[in-house]
Amino acid sequence: MRNQSLIKDYLVRSQKRMKAVKTLFDEDSWADVVRESQEVLELTLNALLRSAAVEVPRIHDVSGVLAEEKSRLPKKIQTQLDKIIAVSKSLRRDRELAFYGSEDLTPSEFYSKEDAELAFKEVTWILELVLSEVKI
Repeated sequence: MRNQSLIKDYLVRSQKRMKAVKTLFDEDSWADVVRESQEVLELTLNALLRSAAVEVPRIHDVSGVLAEEKSRLPKKIQTQLDKIIAVSKSLRRDRELAFYGSEDLTPSEFYSKEDAELAFKEVTWILELVLSEVKI
């Protein structure tokens, strides 16, 4: 069974978070754009899986589940799934690093405007694609 209210909630929250990501971008907070873009993507992909009646694991990167359940996803998304999976894996790798950094990496010094632009562009594209294909 699909909880339509939960699917809608994920998508509405994704859209609202994109506004926050835009604000972070306008503030030149590149590391935060990368981190928050990952969270938008996570909510968006969880909505996509739930809309296909797929149990969503509590993990940050659902690309493995997307690949396993490809046949249950909308056709238009199936044709773009390799790119969606690549974006999910890439942003997942950056999730903690963009937020916490490490002894030899300061997020605000490491992430560039180009990194932020790419994350923002890719997540915007995926969100718009999912919104066009998920009927709630």
